[in-house]
Amino acid sequence: MTKFGGRLFLLMLLISLGCTGAVQAEIIPPYEPGQQIGYPAVVLCESLTLREKPGSSSRAIQTLKYGDLPIVVGADLPAGPKTENGFVYCTLGDAEDSPCGWINADYIFINPAWLVTEKKTGVYAWNSSDAPRIALLNTGTRLPVLKEEGNWLLVSLRGAVGWIKK
Repeated sequence: MTKFGGRLFLLMLLISLGCTGAVQAEIIPPYEPGQQIGYPAVVLCESLTLREKPGSSSRAIQTLKYGDLPIVVGADLPAGPKTENGFVYCTLGDAEDSPCGWINADYIFINPAWLVTEKKTGVYAWNSSDAPRIALLNTGTRLPVLKEEGNWLLVSLRGAVGWIKK
């Protein structure tokens, strides 16, 4: 019986260690309605201008960079944000004197889920392990999740996109 019990223990240990290696990342879900005044967004292009009024010819207030996190004010999610001429109104912080203005909604993703890698993680050209690997992320990399499809997540990579297996 002792021999059997020892083998069973080793088998269970190997199975549990094998299972822990499959987890590649933590997924932080988007905010639920009613948890805040606005919704966080993430800038998906290299440079985006915060403007005084909703239009591309309006006076520039500040330039945002890829990965910046403006807060879309007045967003009625999941129906979507209130837009005017394709722009959304946002603030760049929660302090009273934080810059506020309009940004082009085509270049942001509102209220994304986030993926935080827990080990080196491959990023693929499409949602298949047979696809070419286009990047290898370091542990602790944080990326916005743009779409979930089956066992795969589409993430933003500084102006490009790639697929990560869950």
